[in-house]
Amino acid sequence: MPRFDHAVDWVRRHVDGGALPTAVLGIATRDGVAALEAFGTERGRAASVDDHYPLFSVTKPLVGLAALRLVEQGRLTPDTPLSTAVPEFGAGRDDVVRLRHLVSHSSGIVEPPMDTPGLRTLLLTPGRDFTAGTATRYSTIGFEGVAALIEHAGGASWFDAVTAVAARAGADGFTLDAGSSQHEIIEASAQGLDYERFAGLDHPGAGLLGRASDLLAVGSALLRDDGSLVAPVTAEAMLRPLTTGMTKLEPYRAERGQDWGFTWNLRNNAPGLLARDTYGHGGWGGCEFWVTPSRGVCFVLLTNIAGGYGRLGVDGDELHNAVVAGA
Repeated sequence: MPRFDHAVDWVRRHVDGGALPTAVLGIATRDGVAALEAFGTERGRAASVDDHYPLFSVTKPLVGLAALRLVEQGRLTPDTPLSTAVPEFGAGRDDVVRLRHLVSHSSGIVEPPMDTPGLRTLLLTPGRDFTAGTATRYSTIGFEGVAALIEHAGGASWFDAVTAVAARAGADGFTLDAGSSQHEIIEASAQGLDYERFAGLDHPGAGLLGRASDLLAVGSALLRDDGSLVAPVTAEAMLRPLTTGMTKLEPYRAERGQDWGFTWNLRNNAPGLLARDTYGHGGWGGCEFWVTPSRGVCFVLLTNIAGGYGRLGVDGDELHNAVVAGA
């Protein structure tokens, strides 16, 4: 049986040392949950494995799965222009922004602060960062464009589309209700985010909350690749790099050794990792969700430190390696 003692110890050390305020670590294989443990106490309450945490950008690949279901149904393709759903988009631009650009951070849409209201209007901000498909710079507002395409093609809200695809994996706890979480985002204001205002946006690039069990159910389904979540051909396509050869702008410069697939961060050449097929996503509050098919394992780390624990000098690659070695 896989042993994940070193991964559990990594989380416990960083909670005990104060870098992670609280945390839940979950690890799963194709067969289901292999380890699940909560750490730390907040405002006199011990963290629980059933706690909801703000996922922030771990929202993105879940929205991507909802879009891929519509691709499977013949309602979208990766080449569908954003203007299909938002006809006003693109005025003053001489390029075409398509779904594949939005999901790979290569649309060139100018990025506003994450807590700025009026998401659909922000898509129409004049100008651009670069010509679509020529470079990649991390974008959260681009997922408002993905949401617009989902809603136009599917006739349901982006959130309903996400919960429908999550239900195929047995995950039923994703929510937009910030009140579902017992965990404050530590130092959110100091890191430049008005969390209350942000939470009211229902942001399709960062607004979901969820439990470790929800993400582990999705991860197990992806590892099985049995069509229960998306078809095997869809899973293959979503992991195809979309940004190879593009100029990689801050904060994901080329030396990080990653590319973007269909919403997934593909860490195929990350210098700090033992495995070379890990994909997944991190979130602004420190949450992590990663899948390594070659080792048959995925893991979730839920925590609540604004800007992520990396800014405190904690190296998350250590946890990656402890998980895959344990598997």
